[in-house]
Amino acid sequence: MKFLTTLFLLCLLVFGCKNEVDTTFLITDAYVGVLEKESLARDIELIYAQDSVVKDTMALNLGNKAKKVKIYEKGGKHLLTLTPSADSIPTIENVRFEDPRYKTEKGINVESTFGDIKKAYTLKKVITSRNNVLVLVKESKVYFIISKEELPSSLRYASSVNIEAVQIPDKAKVKYMMLGWD
Repeated sequence: MKFLTTLFLLCLLVFGCKNEVDTTFLITDAYVGVLEKESLARDIELIYAQDSVVKDTMALNLGNKAKKVKIYEKGGKHLLTLTPSADSIPTIENVRFEDPRYKTEKGINVESTFGDIKKAYTLKKVITSRNNVLVLVKESKVYFIISKEELPSSLRYASSVNIEAVQIPDKAKVKYMMLGWD
């Protein structure tokens, strides 16, 4: 009887424990690691107390609010660049990912390629700008910027050409990966 009780308790322990997912570098539409969508810009230094927070000193010297806030690990590695909103109570409007450890739930990060993005997401829209191509996806507020330097030479210098998704090579590297919160 003791054997069955011990076996039962052991089974509960093994099968009852859930594997907790480390969300330190997880990107979702609601949060980025410890940063939540509702986080106030004034609380960034509290949220990233274990890291280094660098604000735009030129804007601060002029008495304006910081335009961009850079987050660095204590070791000096650039993690994120945050852009506060212009609201009366500013929140974070945009997050630019600098560290490849930050990944979406589908495993996409700043070192991913256009082919990786196509496999993981449904493409919503491709927007052509002067030097870059902006790629929007349907399932997430994360968006990707690919340099025109990654495109075939016939598309690199044509400023008036609207580039289609089929024209972007699968091996095209992501220049910037960003998350836009409304």
